[in-house]
Amino acid sequence: MKSVLCYGDSLTWGTDAQAGSRHDHADRWPSVLQKALGTDVTVIPEGLGGRTTAYDDHLADCDRNGARILPTILHTHAPLDLVIFMLGTNDMKPVTAGSAQAACRGIERLIELTRNHAWPNRAETPEILIVAPPVLCETADPGFAAMFAGGIAQSKMLAQLYSDLADETGCGFYDAATVAKASPVDGVHLDARNTRAVGKALEPVARLMLGL
Repeated sequence: MKSVLCYGDSLTWGTDAQAGSRHDHADRWPSVLQKALGTDVTVIPEGLGGRTTAYDDHLADCDRNGARILPTILHTHAPLDLVIFMLGTNDMKPVTAGSAQAACRGIERLIELTRNHAWPNRAETPEILIVAPPVLCETADPGFAAMFAGGIAQSKMLAQLYSDLADETGCGFYDAATVAKASPVDGVHLDARNTRAVGKALEPVARLMLGL
């Protein structure tokens, strides 16, 4: 049995911009990936709205710093065969980091934490897949527009930075923007069709990295 950890933010948790709630379980991309991979693989969804790669959000109601929480999550779900990081969107907020370069450095930190983790029972270090999230888009929602001010241009840079980082560190890479687009309702989140598309697109990449 193979295990895959999907470590992300609200795009992984399944926020539905249109409904203002959470997508049905079957529509969330980790669920779609689980169905596609079948019963020989366990896909563990670990999404938290507002999670950053490695930066504090002092306005949040719980710890959103992905780097600080990751070691606990890794230990909880060990052993793991593959860790998928789809983070960086919330790093585009000026109150957290505000740049694609900062997000890339945060992903690099997550890679370091995973590879240097004190795995229980001497478990092997898992493979790592970096997924660049869909690009932010224009929205008429004043709250989200202000929250992510300047973020659209920065988010367009994530895929190339993440791809280069994956090459440098020997990780897998996938650009979710090739199959999914953010909803103009809030400029950030995905509708059901687009979040399903992410899970479907990641299946062949995950299979290859899992040796299936």
